[in-house]
Amino acid sequence: MVEKEVTKSALAVDLGVSRSSLYYRPKLPEKDELLRIKIELVMRYNPAYGHKRVACALGINKKRALRVMKKFNLKPARRCKTPRKPDDINKADSGYSDITRKISSIAPDLIWTGDFTFISYKGQFIYLAVVQDRWTAEILGARIMTSHHVELVIETFKDALLKYKTKPEYFHSDQGSEYDSADFKSLLTTHKIIISNSPKASPWRNGSQESFFGRFKVEFGDFDRFDTLEELMEGIYQYIFYYNQDRIHTRLKCAPRTFRRRCEALNFEKNSIATRLTPPINNHPNSPTNPRQQLTTELTALRDLGGLTVNSIDNCSPSPPLTAFG
Repeated sequence: MVEKEVTKSALAVDLGVSRSSLYYRPKLPEKDELLRIKIELVMRYNPAYGHKRVACALGINKKRALRVMKKFNLKPARRCKTPRKPDDINKADSGYSDITRKISSIAPDLIWTGDFTFISYKGQFIYLAVVQDRWTAEILGARIMTSHHVELVIETFKDALLKYKTKPEYFHSDQGSEYDSADFKSLLTTHKIIISNSPKASPWRNGSQESFFGRFKVEFGDFDRFDTLEELMEGIYQYIFYYNQDRIHTRLKCAPRTFRRRCEALNFEKNSIATRLTPPINNHPNSPTNPRQQLTTELTALRDLGGLTVNSIDNCSPSPPLTAFG
């Protein structure tokens, strides 16, 4: 018995749907596949990127990035555990308070933080110390040595001073013997920098440093892949350059160096406005004798900057505030 061929029109009538729906092919799987390729490309060069930074890098919604990464089981590399230093556990308290409990860094070069970590390389240990800006998350100075004597943290701090030609108001670190040494504290005192220490056994009080080292060891990969110590050191400094210049920081939504430039540009613009608002101190005969007239003139000039909407000195209202992101 030969079965009668059923046409699509008849099938559509039997199913109670339109004939065109039988030709429908969902577009979402194809879009997800294309997005998977893009995500894998981003994660190839940034293996520790989670869905938020992947979304920033591709300019898409973070929920979409998370859905596709879950669908194709795309996961970032996980960080390793941080070992303890038994020698510092029974050490006496430094006596310095934790300034980060009282103030938050809201500008570059207000609070610098310092720490170092060990790196296992071909059966030996080397040590990486860094100085980081707490606001911009930028690595300001870095040094690598085969021992963790006080010279390691001193040279790292001097490297930051030399590169950026500035100094912080506060320097925050843990209570490790290197940072609590007389030589290092003398260096900070000489530059009139206020010392801040985390409480003992409280690594989260210097969380930005702990986070950096944790992510660094995950993203950098196998240290033993380098044939010589010199090649390893070059690779570490290249990573720090990448971290400052290109790597998207989740909190900043951009690279640390980019964020510092935006902060500096914003501060320059604010300082320019403040300078123009300051009444001139002179006795020039053409200067207005009425301070209100002078201030009205200066406020009117700010129209070009977009900082204020001005009709007169008695009727001025602030425009939306300037932001670092434009």
